[in-house]
Amino acid sequence: MPAPSVAFAAPHPAAADAARTVVAAGGNALDAALAGAAALTVAYPHQCSIGGDLVAIVRPAGGSPRAILSIGAAATAVDVAALRASGPRMPERGPHPITVPGVIAGWAALAAEGARLPLADLLAPARALAAGGVPVSPGLRRAIRDGRDVVGADPGLRALLLDSAGAPVTTLVQPALATTLDSVAADWRAFYSGALAERLVAGLTALGSPLSIDDFRAHRAEITDPLTRTIDGVTWHAAPPPVQGATFLAIAGSPDLLPAAYRARTARDVLLGDPRTGPVDLDGLLLRSPVAGTGSVAPRPAGDTVAVTAVDSDGTAVTLIQSVFFSFGSGLLDPGTGMVLHNRGSSFSLDPAHPARLVPGARPPHTLCPALAVAGETVVALGCQGGRSQPWILAQVAADVVGSPDLDALLTRSRWVIGAEEIDRATPTLLLEPGTPDAPRLAATAAGLGLTVETTAGRHDDAGHVQVARRSGGTLAAAGDPRADGRAVLL
Repeated sequence: MPAPSVAFAAPHPAAADAARTVVAAGGNALDAALAGAAALTVAYPHQCSIGGDLVAIVRPAGGSPRAILSIGAAATAVDVAALRASGPRMPERGPHPITVPGVIAGWAALAAEGARLPLADLLAPARALAAGGVPVSPGLRRAIRDGRDVVGADPGLRALLLDSAGAPVTTLVQPALATTLDSVAADWRAFYSGALAERLVAGLTALGSPLSIDDFRAHRAEITDPLTRTIDGVTWHAAPPPVQGATFLAIAGSPDLLPAAYRARTARDVLLGDPRTGPVDLDGLLLRSPVAGTGSVAPRPAGDTVAVTAVDSDGTAVTLIQSVFFSFGSGLLDPGTGMVLHNRGSSFSLDPAHPARLVPGARPPHTLCPALAVAGETVVALGCQGGRSQPWILAQVAADVVGSPDLDALLTRSRWVIGAEEIDRATPTLLLEPGTPDAPRLAATAAGLGLTVETTAGRHDDAGHVQVARRSGGTLAAAGDPRADGRAVLL
């Protein structure tokens, strides 16, 4: 069977190069997305890592969309009482917010949905980057500058990212990570139950984490039906809790998006949690019923995520997001394996009545929000970086992404976000990029909601890094956000 053509978008050129390599070898959209995602764990350690989590929506050619949630759980030995005694909120950095990393199991689950090439072939470009080096991108250079205290405090990060004079390196060379990728390529299960897992757990124990080898052995990627909603003839698919896909579906297509986003933000903060450890009010998250209760889990993620989107001429589509949450995650790099460890567990609540409460084996609430749209023969894979703002970033694009003749112009268009701590503001704020459509009305609405209004000096990372790939009428198209370092390609 001849290889299909692929539309692909990601936030770093190394991902596009990796995708090109595997498509040339006969790969499809899934192969391209996986190779690109693996390359990003090498080139973008401030935003993603094999020490992080993964959420995806995949639609095999001729099949139904599926959600893949490879979200790691808290340690079974976590001392919740001790954490509560130390403060009202989860620690943001360090060993305690590290949950079992889900990326590797997520890659394997995605590959099983119809990738054409062996996982070893898909990881080969990433392995070559780790061993041979990859130039430091402008985005990573900014993250090193802005996170110098975090980078400088950890021996692993410091050795990787700073030279002997304390300046950012120009090239990342990661031999330990290359060796780890070799082990994963030989047998991905070794990450959770083999010698690689033992080595990683030993490193985590040395850092002060309560995670055990049994916690790693227990991890499984969840494969389930996505949440769906049809808007103006377009069926949108998003991931279910503990992912905030319901928040996107609640507001997509709203005639007055800002107040809808404000209500949905409140509902998410109060209601989102892990359905494995207690009931989750899905109707409330979808704004179909009143929201009761109080509480919020709102740490400030910065740089947290990469989105990879791919659609091929056969109709296979994937939108994939992987993340370390905060920039450089927990602020810890395990020298033995070369991986940056995430801090997704910082989103747990220490309130025992909250749906996102920390209990042994629970999964934290997730900001990751990949989305996939189907309208007749048109399929769109959409995703973005943007932390807790991902639902309203995507909603501003979703109304036009199915039919827009110019996807590049759509992603260049100025956007807004709302937030407080998550956009580094002391009070709830509407943040507008210059030239945001309908800015005066938005500002007036924001004032009525009690939001401070601020306009940025130019395009801003908090407005997200959107990636989109589309097949429509037999034509492929893709676009990458100009706020990021990457590019979109047709392969």
